[in-house]
Amino acid sequence: MYMVVNCSNCHTLLYFPPGANSNYICCAICHAFTYIADPRSAPPPPAPSYWSSSHYQHYPPPRRPFRLADPSPFNHAPPPAPPPAVHGAKRAVICAVSYKNTKNELKGCINDAMLMKYLLVERFKFPESSIIMLTEEETDPYRRPTKSSMRLAMSWLVQGCRPGDSLVFHFSGHGSQQKDSDGDELDGYDETLCPTDFETQGMIVDDEINAVIVRPLSHGVKLHAIIDACHSGTVLDLPFLCRMDKSGDYVWEDHRPRSGAWKGTSGGEALSKITSTGAMTYSFIQAIESGHGSTYGSMLKAMRTTIHKKINEPGGGKLPSLVSMLLPGGFFRGGIRQEPQLTANEQFDVYSKHFSL
Repeated sequence: MYMVVNCSNCHTLLYFPPGANSNYICCAICHAFTYIADPRSAPPPPAPSYWSSSHYQHYPPPRRPFRLADPSPFNHAPPPAPPPAVHGAKRAVICAVSYKNTKNELKGCINDAMLMKYLLVERFKFPESSIIMLTEEETDPYRRPTKSSMRLAMSWLVQGCRPGDSLVFHFSGHGSQQKDSDGDELDGYDETLCPTDFETQGMIVDDEINAVIVRPLSHGVKLHAIIDACHSGTVLDLPFLCRMDKSGDYVWEDHRPRSGAWKGTSGGEALSKITSTGAMTYSFIQAIESGHGSTYGSMLKAMRTTIHKKINEPGGGKLPSLVSMLLPGGFFRGGIRQEPQLTANEQFDVYSKHFSL
């Protein structure tokens, strides 16, 4: 029987596996530690085999506890099942939301997910067992990109991360904005990601994304987020944004909140590459395939060049070899006009820092 307790900080329901050798459990949302004193028992929620509870890992408290200043606003949807086993030093979460049969429908998001998985497995040697795919093509409800499934997958991604781990979060779908309620956004708006059920369950706000997959990163852990969505410039709430002009010159903009809220990591690295739907995944893969992925600067410059090409006619331009292997006819949807952006938890020389996953 699972023990079900409320987080002592944000009151999210937490599932405590039987036989755990610790009296503490870490909340995946606000990262406060709760002492297990008088838990109430409840039967476990139904879970498919790949969300194995037998490997639910407990890791020691971080060197600095992660707590939000106020009770978390992200506590209204308990996880549908215990998280899956963490596999190895390389793992990824790939989300593709096409909003099929709705007024918000997008084309190509499933292909983005296929391409990203192929790239990670074939080029960067990510084990397939360490990649969670969330797409609307899945019949299993736990593998569909609902708000609860995306939250659970993000928590899984950073669970028990250790020095040397390489983590990837990829999202292809709609992004949006909403009025900032806590004063930590320079422009007054929070960026959001839209899961498949966002019209009924709400969007996932950048504050939550930062709290769940950025702040827990300990020393030696690296996270790359590839976000293919509109209004996604600072969707991880990372402190610094790199802007590059057409000549390749760049400046770092300081996006740290005026409130002084901490938006960095716990010693690890977090980097996010962003542009509008339809451009990021394609230009990112093409930069790697064409040999321009040695540094972050060369990659960003190559992506910018790709996006500025005239690919506006129906069907777009010819894709590189990797992409052509997966898309019939090797064509890319056109009409891309947005600039690729890079955000990070700290500033660095983009032309000397080596890129790797």
